Amino acid sequence: MHQYLVNASLQIVPIVQDKHPYLWVDEAIAVITASGIKYEVGPFATVIEGTYDEVMQVVHQVNEYLQQHNCSEWILNFQLQLRSNADITAAEKTDKFLNK
Repeated sequence: MHQYLVNASLQIVPIVQDKHPYLWVDEAIAVITASGIKYEVGPFATVIEGTYDEVMQVVHQVNEYLQQHNCSEWILNFQLQLRSNADITAAEKTDKFLNK
């Protein structure tokens, strides 16, 4: 895959009764933070930005973490936006809404 920047929305929905689902989400966000990838946490999903390989690696790391730490079940909602020959960033979609 190309080396341009892509961005993705990653939402983890734990289907668990062992602890509050937000705690699993917090742990998934910690995995994203530790990856070093650019990210922004929102109330429903976390947006991540990097090369295609970096983004897919983070998705893999989150799933591996949840499995290895015995999260019994989860849904991963994932959206990915790519451009064939250029970067695509979250900022270009949202900066126009920032109060300046």
